[in-house]
Amino acid sequence: MTGAEAADDADVEDEDLYEDARRARWTATVTGVLLALMGLTAASMRVGGGVPARVPAAYGSGAAVCVLAGTLGARGRTRWALWLMILGAMVMALGDQFD
Repeated sequence: MTGAEAADDADVEDEDLYEDARRARWTATVTGVLLALMGLTAASMRVGGGVPARVPAAYGSGAAVCVLAGTLGARGRTRWALWLMILGAMVMALGDQFD
């Protein structure tokens, strides 16, 4: 293999890595936003439903954590975003348990 062929192979591998990183950022961002929207929707539906105040607060708090996860995902911190999305979903599930 010549030096030019090796350089071309390295360029292709670099492009694949950049594409994977871009896809991971978009996935983390979109998932964080969707989870946040679901949490805000659930919180707004529960506000006037005669449930304890901690139920909509848990949904809202989980949504806020998911917004932070989406922001971190957009900036390339996809591992942190993943863990924060899991935490936000767990907080929203806790709100479901309070209901």
